[in-house]
Amino acid sequence: MDGFYGRFLKINLTDSQFDVVTLTEEILLKYLGGKGLASYLLYSINPPGVDPLSPDNCLIFATGPVTNSRIWGSSRYGVFAKSPQTGFFSESYAGGKVPEAVDSTGFDAIVIVGKSERPTVVVIQPDGVKFNDASSIWGMDTYQTEDTVNQKFGSVGEGTTKSGAVVIGPAGENLVRFAVIENDYWRSAGRTGVGTVMGSKNLKAIVFKGDRKRPLFQKEHLGQFSKTLAEESKNNPIVQAYRTMGTPMMVKTVNQAMAFPTKYWSESFFDKWENIGSEALHSQCRVQPRACSKCFIACGRMTTVLNGRHAGLMIEGPEYETIFAFGGLCMIDSIEEIAYLNDICDRLGMDTISAGNLCGFAIEAAKRGKLDFHIDYGDVDGIAALLKQIAARQGIGDILANGIGYAAKAWNLEDMAVHVKGLEPPGYDPRVLKGSGLAFAVADRGACHLRATFHNPELKGLIDPEIIEGKAELLVDFEDRLTLMDTFILCRFYRDMYPWERLGQIIQMTTGLKQNKAQLQKKASEISTLIRCLNIREGLKPEDDSLPKRFHEDILKTGHVITETELEVMLVEYYHHRDWDGRGRPEKRPDIPYFKPISRNLS
Repeated sequence: MDGFYGRFLKINLTDSQFDVVTLTEEILLKYLGGKGLASYLLYSINPPGVDPLSPDNCLIFATGPVTNSRIWGSSRYGVFAKSPQTGFFSESYAGGKVPEAVDSTGFDAIVIVGKSERPTVVVIQPDGVKFNDASSIWGMDTYQTEDTVNQKFGSVGEGTTKSGAVVIGPAGENLVRFAVIENDYWRSAGRTGVGTVMGSKNLKAIVFKGDRKRPLFQKEHLGQFSKTLAEESKNNPIVQAYRTMGTPMMVKTVNQAMAFPTKYWSESFFDKWENIGSEALHSQCRVQPRACSKCFIACGRMTTVLNGRHAGLMIEGPEYETIFAFGGLCMIDSIEEIAYLNDICDRLGMDTISAGNLCGFAIEAAKRGKLDFHIDYGDVDGIAALLKQIAARQGIGDILANGIGYAAKAWNLEDMAVHVKGLEPPGYDPRVLKGSGLAFAVADRGACHLRATFHNPELKGLIDPEIIEGKAELLVDFEDRLTLMDTFILCRFYRDMYPWERLGQIIQMTTGLKQNKAQLQKKASEISTLIRCLNIREGLKPEDDSLPKRFHEDILKTGHVITETELEVMLVEYYHHRDWDGRGRPEKRPDIPYFKPISRNLS
C-alpha cells in the first residue's frame, strides 16, 4: 500500500536475533503508521502488566507515511513503550536529521525486546541488523557517544544514503526514570523515560542506515502542496515570531497571563522574567535560528554564551519548557545559567521538565527539613550538583532518580508533590488555564501540554480560560487532530497550518486513502480508545484522571484556582464525547485486527 513499507522489524537483544514481520493492509489502513501503528503493536505484543524495566517491555521506534517526504514538519520519529515513570502508555517524539535515517531503513516500525548481556550498539539497515559491543563507550555522555558511534558505524556508501544515531547518556544507563533518547546532539525524545527503557536493555546506541524511500500515491502533488504552503506562510506572523524569537518568547506571554509556574508551583508570575526570556537570550548570547530537515519555521535557537563563567558554551536552546522548569520553578534569573543547566541535562541524558520540577521539589523538601542537602531557590551550583547526583544515583539523587511519586512518598510530602500519573506538568498553570488542567488530567501519558496544546488558544484568548461548560468538546477536537499529526508524525509547530482539511489532503496524497473530517476523527478516536484500553489493562483507575490537590486548594495571589467540581464537570463531559462511561472506561473494546505470527522476510 502506498505510504508504507508494509513491514516492521523485531529485534531480540537477548539472543541477538531479528525477524521481519509483514503488516497487512487492514492494519495499515486502520492505524496509518506512527502513533497509531505503534499503539497497536504495543497493545498486541507487550505482556499485560509487564514491568517497564523488564526485557519483555517493547521499545518501539516508528515513522509515519509522510516521513522523509517533502511535507513540511515531517522529519520526526516517535518512540513508544510502557513508561518507567508512570507505568502507563509512553510516547515521545524527536526531530533533527536522524528521522530521515530511521525511515531509510525501510520499516514502518522497529520493535526492540530483550536485554543484551553487555552494553550494545545496534546497527539497523534494510537487509538486517548487526550487534556490536559498546562496553568501551558505556559511561560516555550523549555528545561523546553520538560522535563515537557515528564515526565508527555511520559511514554512507553503496546502499546507504542516510545515516544517523540515537543514544542515551549516563542517566539512561543508571535507569533514572526520566532519562531521554537523544540525536543530533540536542534533539530529544524527552518525556516518560524512553531513555530508561533503552538503558534497561543495555542498549547504548542505535545507528540507522539505508537508502529506502516509501512509495507515495501522488508524489508530484506533494511537491506542489508543500510549495504552496511555504509561499502562504512566508509572511505568517506566527512563523516569523518563532523564526525570530523561538519558544523563549513564551516566557513573556505566559507571565503576562499570570500563568507562569514559579517557586515550585506556589506562584504564577516571576518578577525577573525579563532576565530569562527571548530578549535576554538574544541580547546576551549569540543566537542563530536552527531548523530540522523539511522545516521553514526554524524554531530552534543555536546559542553561544558570550560572557561570564560559561562563556563559549554552545547548545541548541534553551527552549521555553527548560526555562520554565529551572527559571520559574527553581527561580534562576539568568538565561546563561539556565543554558548551563540545560547542557548538563543534555549531556547526562535527562528530561529537563522532570529534572527542573524535581529540583524545585527538593528545594521545598530542604526548606521543610526533609533532607540533609543544602539547596535553595536560585542556587545554580546546588542544582547542578543535584542533577549530577540524580544521574549517578548518588545520595538524595538516588531517591529523586525514581521519580516524583517515589520521592514524595519517601519524604512524606505527597500533598505537596505536583504530577499527574507520575509525570510532572509543563509550564502552564492549570489554575489559570483551566482547559489545560483538563488536558493534563486526561492525557494518555500523564500531565502533558503536547497531546492537545490547549494552552495555545487559551493564552491567545481564542478560548476563555475560565469557561468550564463546553470546553471538553473543544479539547476532544484538538486531541483528535493532534493524534492524527502524531500518526503521520508531523511537528507540533505546524498545527495551525494543518487543519482537518489539509490533513485529509496529506493522507490522500501519500496513501491514496480519501477521508473526510468525520472519518479521520473516527480513526483518531479509535486510536485514543485503544490507548485508553491499554492503560486500563496496565492498572489505570478513575482517580488517576485528576490534578494534584494543590491546584484545588492553594489559591494563587491572583485569586485563581481550579476546583474539584470544575474538573469533575469537564471530566464528565470529556468522557461523554469520547464515548466512555462515567468512570472513563470505553463502552466497548476496540476492534483489534488479528496479529499474524512473525516470519523472516528480507525481500
